[in-house]
Amino acid sequence: MVSARSDTRTHEPTGPMALKILIAGGFGVGKTTMVGTVSEIQPLRTEEKLTEASVEVDRTDGVEQKTTTTVALDFGKITLRDRFALYLFGTPGQDRFWFFWDDIAQGALGAVVLADTRRLRDCFAAVDYFERREIPFIVAVNHFDGSRTYDVSTVSAALDLDPGIPVILCDARDKNSAKEVLITLVEHASRLYAEQRERPAEPARYVGPARSRR
Repeated sequence: MVSARSDTRTHEPTGPMALKILIAGGFGVGKTTMVGTVSEIQPLRTEEKLTEASVEVDRTDGVEQKTTTTVALDFGKITLRDRFALYLFGTPGQDRFWFFWDDIAQGALGAVVLADTRRLRDCFAAVDYFERREIPFIVAVNHFDGSRTYDVSTVSAALDLDPGIPVILCDARDKNSAKEVLITLVEHASRLYAEQRERPAEPARYVGPARSRR
């Protein structure tokens, strides 16, 4: 699989460029739904039923109807404009599964951080993760029936995002909406990598502790 960081100048592509995309966010935010909505192949899912043993660690406030949880990852694929084959990796949202995030993120072009305005703090950890590792990402605010709608500038301020990080509204259940999220990410990441190639190399910098988001 090829990421945008790979050097492809030594050979001509024979088909759509393969790009690895992460779909991240908190528990119950709609990652599995988004992957299943847009995937042109039968998506791989690793869901298990919630049990009483997980009540204390998997908070269902705001998503009381949720009965399953992803315990490894979701996987799907979609081809965009006959140019890009996006391989989608939906990450688990619970803290106890963060130990293999580094493996999942290896070689990724970028990430979509799904957010639920009812539980906005649940996506802070994902935002910090991609910021600290300088992986391009956008924030997609998933619509839930009955939830309050906020404009993107309000969400950006609440998440303390750096200027230039796109925030868009979406419905993970709608294919066109979910597809637009992926297009926005690819365009954003491609622009960042192009700017990075044009800049002179900079010395390595110290990555301090994650910012506190309240």
